Amino acid sequence: MNRRYRSAVILTVVPGGILFTADLVRQLDFEIEMDGISCPHTPGDRHNNSNISYQQNITVSNKDVIIVDDAIESGGTMSRLVAHIAEYFLASIAVATLFVKPHRIAIPTEQYYAYETATDELLVGYGLPWQNKFRNLPCVKRLIK
Repeated sequence: MNRRYRSAVILTVVPGGILFTADLVRQLDFEIEMDGISCPHTPGDRHNNSNISYQQNITVSNKDVIIVDDAIESGGTMSRLVAHIAEYFLASIAVATLFVKPHRIAIPTEQYYAYETATDELLVGYGLPWQNKFRNLPCVKRLIK
């Protein structure tokens, strides 16, 4: 991303993306502005219809926007977020996540991610929840039910 951008708006999906965003932005060499967006969902739900909450605390029109989250599981929620933000007449839009799952749906935008998991196993920690618990674990672990 440092080679691609001179400036960008970092739009964190809250609460899950907060920890990854904090570490990611410290590695960026370009100018950033930051804001948040929320769309409650159940992990793996491809048909999330919950309301998107975006206050637009800063202007995103004509700017490069990078949506940052902890993981893309099915891709349904992120697809909705990308479509919602695209309505603000952006210069460009991209997605940055820590993890992406193998069976996600296609999201029509540039994507940056640290790890593509081999399976759809549930992960917890470092912002990733299970029933809104375990976000604060200092590392990522596989959830065994």
